[in-house]
Amino acid sequence: MRETLATASSSSSSSSTETNVIPPAEAAWVNAYDRLSPRWQSFALPSQSAIPIVISRVNQVDAARLDVEMSAMLKEQLVKVFSVMKPGLLFQYEAELDAFLEFLIWRFSIWVDKPTPGNALMNLRYRDEHSMPTRGKVRTGVEGPGLTTAQKVWYCIATVGGQYIWTRLQSFSAFRRWGDSNQRSVGHRAWFILQRIEGFYKAASFTNLLIFLYSGRYRNLIERGLGARLVYGSPNMNRAVSFEYMNRQLVWNEFSEMLLLLLPILNSSSIKSLFGPFSKDKSSDSKGDETVCPICHTNPTIAYVALPCHHRYCYYCLRTRCGATTSFRCSTCSEPVVAMQRHGSIVT
Repeated sequence: MRETLATASSSSSSSSTETNVIPPAEAAWVNAYDRLSPRWQSFALPSQSAIPIVISRVNQVDAARLDVEMSAMLKEQLVKVFSVMKPGLLFQYEAELDAFLEFLIWRFSIWVDKPTPGNALMNLRYRDEHSMPTRGKVRTGVEGPGLTTAQKVWYCIATVGGQYIWTRLQSFSAFRRWGDSNQRSVGHRAWFILQRIEGFYKAASFTNLLIFLYSGRYRNLIERGLGARLVYGSPNMNRAVSFEYMNRQLVWNEFSEMLLLLLPILNSSSIKSLFGPFSKDKSSDSKGDETVCPICHTNPTIAYVALPCHHRYCYYCLRTRCGATTSFRCSTCSEPVVAMQRHGSIVT
């Protein structure tokens, strides 16, 4: 019995000695995490790719159009300030005036991290697309920082300075007639280079327009080159603007222009004679003072009588009405006037 217990105790002690394993280090799990973390992120990140946002293309185009209209309104008000100056003087500095207005809009909108008037109406703002992470979830489109200082400065140089320099180059080349000069002259070569640059820019702008219609990003080449993308400014603001007031203004402008075109063509005397029979005070007018000119209602300085009705008129009033129409009728009796008479002399 004792031998059996001794054998069992010796066997158990030997087995415990064999199964005794050195415990792992305390930082072993940290090392394992650091080793396996890159693999885990490589499998997990593709499922967290950026969700593309869609900015309304119509809103972006309308914002650009509203900015142009705002510049035109400011220019109109500024031109009225110099309306009393020498005619044609402001036309010489039209390019500088446009550049100054564009600089003012840039200074008080983009430079101070605020949207332009058109972008504000359309709930849009500029975002630095280069600083946005390539991975991550973007759901509303309002995330992301604004433009950097370098992007703002380059935007001003490209829009304000570039447009001013190009306008001046075109006016200078047209004034110097570079296109009509000799083909071997320096001016003709410069004009040829300007034409090629303009053609290349138009082709690039058209290509950018097609890409914009497809992707909805970057309206022009300047925004694409700077990485300045238009995104929504607020997720809760209405994206559309009401054009009812603008439509009423356009209708009224067209109606006023039509009246300004038609009123000088119409003959006031013909209209008055047409509505004369329907006038209520016809009887009182016939009994009025016959010494007063029926047209200007004043005592004629140089009195003339209309034949054959013999009513008194001012010479200038009667002569103007007879010259305006061949069938002038007397304003008092509605008879056709065929001649003018003073002191026995007849003037046809």
